[in-house]
Amino acid sequence: MHQPTFDRLGLIEPILKAIREEGYTIPTPIQAEAIPHLIEGRDLLGCAQTGTGKTAAFAIPIIQRLYNDMHQGSGAPAQGASSDGRRGPKRPIRTLILTPTRELAIQIGESFAAYGRHCRLRHTVIFGGVGQRPQTDALRAGIDILIATPGRLLDLMSQGYVHLDQLDTFVLDEADRMLDMGFIHDVKRVIQKLPPKRQTLLFSATMPTEIKRLIHTLLHDPVRVEVTPEITTAENVEQSLYFVEKADKPHLLVHLLQGTEIREVLVFTRTKHGANKLARHLEKNGIGSDAIHGNKSQSARQAALKGFKDGKLRVLVATDIAARGIDIDSLSHVINYEIPNIPETYVHRIGRTGRAGASGQAISFCDREEREFLRDITRLIAKQI
Repeated sequence: MHQPTFDRLGLIEPILKAIREEGYTIPTPIQAEAIPHLIEGRDLLGCAQTGTGKTAAFAIPIIQRLYNDMHQGSGAPAQGASSDGRRGPKRPIRTLILTPTRELAIQIGESFAAYGRHCRLRHTVIFGGVGQRPQTDALRAGIDILIATPGRLLDLMSQGYVHLDQLDTFVLDEADRMLDMGFIHDVKRVIQKLPPKRQTLLFSATMPTEIKRLIHTLLHDPVRVEVTPEITTAENVEQSLYFVEKADKPHLLVHLLQGTEIREVLVFTRTKHGANKLARHLEKNGIGSDAIHGNKSQSARQAALKGFKDGKLRVLVATDIAARGIDIDSLSHVINYEIPNIPETYVHRIGRTGRAGASGQAISFCDREEREFLRDITRLIAKQI
């Protein structure tokens, strides 16, 4: 089947120009499927992970709607605004994107800046862990699009800086990760403040019961867009396996890292506690490492990620949900310290290496209890490791 190009999706020229400048011509499956429905104003349930192109899938139609409103005089920002859309009365917030972490909020902000660079809309990003003054100054000046983490948003709402009564579009991003990080009650408090008539988009890679309940209350007759994870494993990733007793895993990892072959590695554990414990064990053995997971503060996660990207840390120990926002092009090795119990997760984990045509290595440690998980994985990828 012929894959559509962006100019077949009913997009306006200022957005198409920005997309061309970013070097994109073919939309990802989620973009091709979601954008036409979102332009029509439908609610959407997106089953997708980071890395599928979902940010552009929602950012592009939002920019288009706001731009059209501004130029057709139907949207609030246009009243009294000049042709450059920057003067005139204060603009009400028309779109809210709620996302669990500072890293994701910043990434989403960058996407809106890129795709909307010719549309003269205003957006700002707010998150905790930094002074609020620049954020409140931007809110005071008036913005069209607000990208926020739940805690800081509620804080600024309670101080009277954020009003959502004229909101058109609400995006709840990475809903399952919100749940994992304990933000779901904050999310519900925000939802209570939204106007009932609005377009709502919810994205989640998994569908725990709590998220399913949220979907029923939040979405009205949604289009469901599911991006099935890529089941095939990359040909340029060499996969290997060690059968090892559970108690011997820490020693095996240290042994592998004492050689010079592994320059940097992302190590996956199943639990947050396990990630902390393993990072401490490696540090004790003189191997620079840190853990990244949902219980860590935004600043601690940012610092760990920066240390790893800058080469100050050799090992980043991560849980699956925390690793979702990690994008490192030149990563040479991934180690499954614990085999995941969901076979698709294995495919996502090892897909972190061998990117952009480079070769990569994925090593898995398998103890007795995990052999069943290993069988499921080999069945899914249809090859022996």
